[in-house]
Formats: sequence, C-alpha cells, structure tokens
Amino acid sequence: MKIKYFVIGLCTLGVFSCKETNKKTRIDTEEISFTKEGEVYMLKATGDTITRLDVEVADNNYERQTGLMYRSSLGTNQGMIFIFEKEEPRGFYMKNTNIPLDLVFLDSEKKVVNIAKDAVPQSMETIRSTAPAKYVLEVNAGLSETWNLEAGDKIIFNKQ
Repeated sequence: MKIKYFVIGLCTLGVFSCKETNKKTRIDTEEISFTKEGEVYMLKATGDTITRLDVEVADNNYERQTGLMYRSSLGTNQGMIFIFEKEEPRGFYMKNTNIPLDLVFLDSEKKVVNIAKDAVPQSMETIRSTAPAKYVLEVNAGLSETWNLEAGDKIIFNKQ
C-alpha cells in the first residue's frame, strides 16, 4: 500500500509520467509461414486416392500445443498432422486459431475414426475424438466434405 502512494506521489510531483507507465505496448510479430515437413495421401477405404497434401508435423509437446495458432491462412492442399506417442481419446480446442478447420482423428493404423467439421476459430469448446486416436490431421474447413471423407478411410504419411 505504501508503494502505491509513493508512485502516485512521484507522478503528482512530475518525477515520471504515469501515463507512460500505463500505455500498452504493441508487439509486432512476423507472419508464421507454412513449412512443408511431409506429405499425406488421403485414401478411400477401397484404396482409391482422394488427394495429396503437404503437411507440417507436430510431434513434440510444444508443436502439438501450438498447432496452427496465430496463422492467418492455410493453403488448400496444406495441413498439419499431429503425432502422439499413444493411441488415446483426444481433445482439441481452437484457442488463438484464426482459421476454421476440419479435424480428422485417426487411429494407430491411420484409419479415420471421426471428423470434426467446421471447428470455430477462437472457440474454447473441446473437440473430441469419438474413439482413441494417435494422429489428428487439421485441414481447411469444408475440405473433408469436398473429399467425401468418412470413417474407415485412411492416410499414408511420409515425413521428409
């Protein structure tokens, strides 16, 4: 309490400006750009190829926690694949994520277990897998619908 009054007193005496100490400083950051780290081939359960994507890989705690946060865009044939050590039920949220996404949850055999379509940017609502998943592929919202992607379809993943 004494420190508060001391600072107020110094401001009143003009020793330093309280206006300057209360200003919020804006920090400019660089745009995060896409860096290809691998490829994903999406396949129907029959084996027919749906599409090929360039992907970034999130395979450590920091990368998995950050994901596509702070990005302003993602190319049509780009995505991010999250790789976990174990196959477990997964939950994601869209905090600090500016891009609407489809989340494709895949089991340890890289088969689609479920798809969360049109995840809302900035939402803190948990998006859950309906079955244990070891991989999660994030792509632009609407693409899973365009590709007619469904449970049982699979991926082939090649890391560079």
